[in-house]
Amino acid sequence: MILSVSRRTDIPAHYGDWFINRLKEGFLCVRNPVNPRQVSKISLSPETIECIVFWTKNPSAKFLEDLKIIDSLGYTYYFQYTITSYDKSIEENIPEKRIQIERFKKLSERLGKERLVWRYDPIFFTERFNFDYHKKWFEYIASKLENCTEKCVVSFLDYYPKIQNRLRLKGVPEVTESQILEFAPFLPEAANKYGIAVEACCEKALLRLPGIGQAHCIDSVLVNKITGKDYSFKKDSSQRPGCGCAKSIDVGAYNTCLNKCVYCYANRQENITVQYNPESPLLCSSLTAEDTVTERVMESAGYGTTIV
Repeated sequence: MILSVSRRTDIPAHYGDWFINRLKEGFLCVRNPVNPRQVSKISLSPETIECIVFWTKNPSAKFLEDLKIIDSLGYTYYFQYTITSYDKSIEENIPEKRIQIERFKKLSERLGKERLVWRYDPIFFTERFNFDYHKKWFEYIASKLENCTEKCVVSFLDYYPKIQNRLRLKGVPEVTESQILEFAPFLPEAANKYGIAVEACCEKALLRLPGIGQAHCIDSVLVNKITGKDYSFKKDSSQRPGCGCAKSIDVGAYNTCLNKCVYCYANRQENITVQYNPESPLLCSSLTAEDTVTERVMESAGYGTTIV
């Protein structure tokens, strides 16, 4: 199985201690987002986990140090690491880009550039964050990440109903298809100068453009490359149309991310209050008598031809 850590919250930034404790104890629990009283218990045996995929904008210094523990326990992992050009008016709790870039580079030096995927998403346009702004800062970040990553995953803002009010308050409109098709050709033109390929996440329109490939954020090919194995993974049918991800289990919890990004789809409430206990088997939650806990058994990916 592949663990996704996590599309729902930034665990490396805020909940690294919890995740390390879970690995040491050998299991964790996850609430069903649709029916929270249904809880899955998931074994974290290194023998059953082919890879861990970390998603983050701001890994804490302690978590980066604790990667030594993850290494010692025998897990393989890679990072989806987001660095955009927005400021604190959009990403309130994200540090200066200089700090993000420095951490990315140090992590790449340690893990190798193939295990660090740069994400520049979501892209949207306002009077301030216009085409020229994005062009300037996208190329600047790309230049700083030269030799630190092999690819950049991009996507454009999805105007989900649950986040429309906060987007409108910040003056962020929907992105039009004409804007996407006009702006997108610049991305591979700029990134390729620094040896960085560009892939699009759930953006079918972009796949018709030269120089842009389909993203596989949970990437079966990359997992096989960094593990040196030939696992066979099924496509994740639970994701959006156009998603190229392999099947994974996400271990995060919605409404717990403290990055406070305006565009975040994972936080439904405007103000997030969490009850964090790093010793709990559940992230930002505790088991109760009303919960039904079921051990989730995942078949091993096995070996053979990779399914993408």
